[in-house]
Amino acid sequence: MADVKKYAEQDFSKVRGLTGISDKQLEEHLKLYAGYVKRTNALTEKLSAMCAAGQASGADPVFAELTRRLGFEYDGMILHEYYFGNMTAGAQAEPPAGGKLRQALEASFGKYETWLGDFRAIATMPGVGWAILYQDPNTGWLSNHWVTLHNDGHPAGFKPILVMDGWEHAFMRDYLATERAKYVDAFFKNVSWEACEKRLK
Repeated sequence: MADVKKYAEQDFSKVRGLTGISDKQLEEHLKLYAGYVKRTNALTEKLSAMCAAGQASGADPVFAELTRRLGFEYDGMILHEYYFGNMTAGAQAEPPAGGKLRQALEASFGKYETWLGDFRAIATMPGVGWAILYQDPNTGWLSNHWVTLHNDGHPAGFKPILVMDGWEHAFMRDYLATERAKYVDAFFKNVSWEACEKRLK
């Protein structure tokens, strides 16, 4: 059997000392991320073994459910990597005027403030999920979306530019379940606009 690819946890040790998001909150959240990596590897190994043994069958409920579960775990891993990757201590308040990201936001929304208001509105909607700024690979336009489950609702082929985890586990050590708006405020004090700009095509 061919070697099964293994995913490794990325090092997010730089994501410490954030404004309004405690290191304790981050430590718990990074443990959750590590669980996604571990489960992604376990499911990949199990499904690869089933495939190599000729047991891959859509009619097999075990194979089907493991495959569906892999999508959830894998996207949970990847979205957390985007999330931690677009945060840093000592961040600028907003993307630099005249920069590539600022220009893309203004081209898509008219004004930066219009984009920010739209993203904040989405990020504070009731429910659990992710607020994500995407780029359409065909037009270059940016748009904000809400994704409830990790693997459901992504616009096909779009590239995540800014990712905010809106599940309660992202903030409930620091804020109450009813205080997501305070967490969103804290999140925006820690956005690495440079990391987001690098994701633009």
